[in-house]
Amino acid sequence: MSQCIKSFIQNMNIVVGCTIGCSYCYARNNCRRFRMTPDFSRPEYMSHKLRRLDNPRPHNFLLTGMSDFSDWHSEWNAEIFERIAHNPQHTCLFLTKHPERINFDTSLDNVWMGVTITCEAEKERLRLLQKHIKARHYHVTFEPLFGDIGDIDFKGIDWVVIGTETGHRKGKITAHPQWVTHIAQQAKAHGIPVFMKEELAPIVGEEHMIQELPQTFIHSIP
Repeated sequence: MSQCIKSFIQNMNIVVGCTIGCSYCYARNNCRRFRMTPDFSRPEYMSHKLRRLDNPRPHNFLLTGMSDFSDWHSEWNAEIFERIAHNPQHTCLFLTKHPERINFDTSLDNVWMGVTITCEAEKERLRLLQKHIKARHYHVTFEPLFGDIGDIDFKGIDWVVIGTETGHRKGKITAHPQWVTHIAQQAKAHGIPVFMKEELAPIVGEEHMIQELPQTFIHSIP
């Protein structure tokens, strides 16, 4: 039975808001529904949430579940990454759709920087990720998947996540099994662990589901 990725990685929505404006954005809908901020298009830094990093028990945290790292201010980064440095027991993940807007460098071993890719035209983000963000670990999320990605240069990538669009958006695109397996096969050929999100089970079949984590993540599962 496939498992929800949230069983392994917890959201820490330390910044809420995004300037990109994707039509399929679930975070914007959640922000409005739960009235997290007055205006989702104006990212807000929730500094009080930093205290969660002081938990001595290891966790895997996604810090950009309600934001895009390209919107983060340098002063926010300074405070957040200083706290991460003092809590090496945690693994901290970040995602962006616009790595070309970023100039960032970290040597922290517990930081994983990544990009989101939804279609073949966005593959350039993989190269731009490693050009504009210097980090020890990189990952990529293909979600929501809107088409066949084609051949992918996975050099330097340490983890791959694949998912389909959820929710009830008009014009919603459901991933095809071939799109998913084409990505997974290429990643596996490079020895990269692959995690298919649970929503893919009825699409590819439970028997074809792959849900792998990097070894360092496994040590941090509560």
